Amino acid sequence: MKLRTALLLLVILTLAGCAAPTPTAAPLPTFTPPGPAVRTTSMPDAKAAAAEFLQAWKQDDTAGMYALLSQLSRDAIPEEEFTRMYSEVAQTLSLQEMDYEVLSSLVNPGAAQVAYRVTYHTALVGDLQRNMTMDLVLEDGQWRVQWYDGLIMPDIAGPNRIIMDISVPARGNIYDKDGEALAAQSDAYALGIIPGQIQDEDTLLAELSRLTGKDSDYIYSLYEFAGSDWYIPIGDAPASEVEPRLEILQRAGVQVSKYNTRYYFDKAAPHVVGYVQSIFAEELEEYRRAGYSGGEKVGKYGLEMWGEEYLAGQRGASLLVINEQGQIQARLGERSSKPAYSIYTTLDKDLQVQVQKALEGFRGAAVVMERDTGRILALVSSPAYNPNLFDWNNANAAWSTELADPSNPLYNRATMGEYPLGSVFKIVTMAAALESGVFTPRSTYECGHTFTELIGRTYYDWTYEKEVAPSGTLTLPEGLIRSCNPWFYHIGLDFYLHDQANLIPDMARGFGLGEPTGIEQLPEADGNVPVPRSEPEAIELGIGQAELLVTPLQVVDFIAAVGNGGTLYRPQVVERIADPDGNAIYEFEPEVRGQLPVSEENLAVIQEAMRGVISSPRGTAHSVFLGMQVPIYGKTGTAQSGSGRPHAWFAGYTDAQNSTKPNIAVVVIAENVGEGSEIAAPIFRRILEIYYSGRPTRLYPWESNFYITQTPTSLYTESPTPEETPAP
Repeated sequence: MKLRTALLLLVILTLAGCAAPTPTAAPLPTFTPPGPAVRTTSMPDAKAAAAEFLQAWKQDDTAGMYALLSQLSRDAIPEEEFTRMYSEVAQTLSLQEMDYEVLSSLVNPGAAQVAYRVTYHTALVGDLQRNMTMDLVLEDGQWRVQWYDGLIMPDIAGPNRIIMDISVPARGNIYDKDGEALAAQSDAYALGIIPGQIQDEDTLLAELSRLTGKDSDYIYSLYEFAGSDWYIPIGDAPASEVEPRLEILQRAGVQVSKYNTRYYFDKAAPHVVGYVQSIFAEELEEYRRAGYSGGEKVGKYGLEMWGEEYLAGQRGASLLVINEQGQIQARLGERSSKPAYSIYTTLDKDLQVQVQKALEGFRGAAVVMERDTGRILALVSSPAYNPNLFDWNNANAAWSTELADPSNPLYNRATMGEYPLGSVFKIVTMAAALESGVFTPRSTYECGHTFTELIGRTYYDWTYEKEVAPSGTLTLPEGLIRSCNPWFYHIGLDFYLHDQANLIPDMARGFGLGEPTGIEQLPEADGNVPVPRSEPEAIELGIGQAELLVTPLQVVDFIAAVGNGGTLYRPQVVERIADPDGNAIYEFEPEVRGQLPVSEENLAVIQEAMRGVISSPRGTAHSVFLGMQVPIYGKTGTAQSGSGRPHAWFAGYTDAQNSTKPNIAVVVIAENVGEGSEIAAPIFRRILEIYYSGRPTRLYPWESNFYITQTPTSLYTESPTPEETPAP
């Protein structure tokens, strides 16, 4: 029975397997073998996350790097410490730039590793490469960097650190054109006085005057009313000059203090040479990354700053890995030191020092330039300053108030001072008049005491203030010789009234005004060349007033161009740069920067008129240059300053046939002292005397002896401020 029942069931099941499936039957479950879970979102790119961190490093963005760290890493190191570590390594390496390359990645569900290569471009030991691995962890759906110090550089992982052993070559010297030292390492003495310890006053004053170049009466005035125990700083001098007289100085009561320094001899051309100082704290990182140890003195102004890369030489360096005990573990890179270069300037030291003395007692500037090359032989800004006071090893540095003088002796008036040019600008106005074709050398104008072409306003000629007869009928060249204001007022107004207001400004720009000369080694101002917007502005621009501003360097440059036939040279103060063996890597060559937009014929007319300023009995500077044997071409100028008395100008050039003395262009400005022919012209004459004969030969009208300078008083004003008069 049981057997039959089992067979019946087997038959039923077999038949059921052969029948068509029933539509409503539920499917049997399917078995799935074990394997990785199916992702429902995409995994972030680990390589991209690593590259973001490395790019932030390349950009010195430590804040951005820190933001990409894992929470565990941020808990382990504060951001300030993180930033400090990267900065310190960068400074130690002298790191200029970092480059990177992401190589490969290995990604797991919650962690990743990225292999990458870093190239460190250093200033001292060249390029260094390191292959590294960065660990990342997934936090809130983003890859974050698991940071440790080996990610900066594997060599400093753990207790090790790196140091850069730097050797610094001696700083290069700065010379004048003949090899006279302007700046060099030297022993020197600070010189001073304690009034109560003076033993022999006459000897003391004589010796200090000889060593410092200061007048003995001036030295006496410094301590005349001082307390007996006060220390009065007087100056400094090189050891080579002090030590032969040391016993005499000490016996007379001079206080002496020896020190070693970067010495600036005779304080010659401080605004050109500049000075060195210790690296400021806020600059330390920048200098260390450039390869400096941080303890050097570096150029802060002038050629010292411009020529830093030549004067500093090539530092030697060894990059070392050391352990906790200070033992060297590895040498990662090294470089040998190389001697510094020296800079030879175009300056004539003796001329420079004497021109500085010629301008003592004035605020202003003087520039002497070779007419036919652009070489600067002397560049003076007055008052000058003593660059030796920037060294705190100089005992006088802590006591002297010279650098804090309210007249701002550090300001370079020769290249940065912007002044109205006054009547010297009449050269430009005359050039515009001749080139316009409206005026010719034969054009005439009645030069009276006043100019009344602008209704309701009266302008005056200098002859009115001087109380001399008016100049009368003058040709255009005679107008320049007499510096007739009405003639040039008329030109400016005529152009404006005939819609040619741009003629004078365009000519001024053609003369190089309104833009830097391109001297390169020194900072310089642009100046300003305005376009007249009214009749009064046009009138005043004709005589170099209105809003016109120029620098003395710009003026000497165009004066030289007038004298050499029309070529504007780029002024230069570097003759050559040479290694210790004398091999030059740079040598001066005249560089043309433009041509005056004046025809040869018209330029000759201007030149003859400038000669007449000196040679004609009616010339405004005729009496000043009596007895001079050198052919001189010049122009006086007196410019209303807008504050106090006018500025005194004189500008000109020589045309001598002298094979040993190149022709020069010279400009002089003395601020707020009055008349150009009375003040600036005598200073100009002295500069020529020094240049051609080596010494001054004629006293200034205000001197009792050479270089005993009092504040001069002008006798008249060339260009009075216009005054309003009632309209008819």
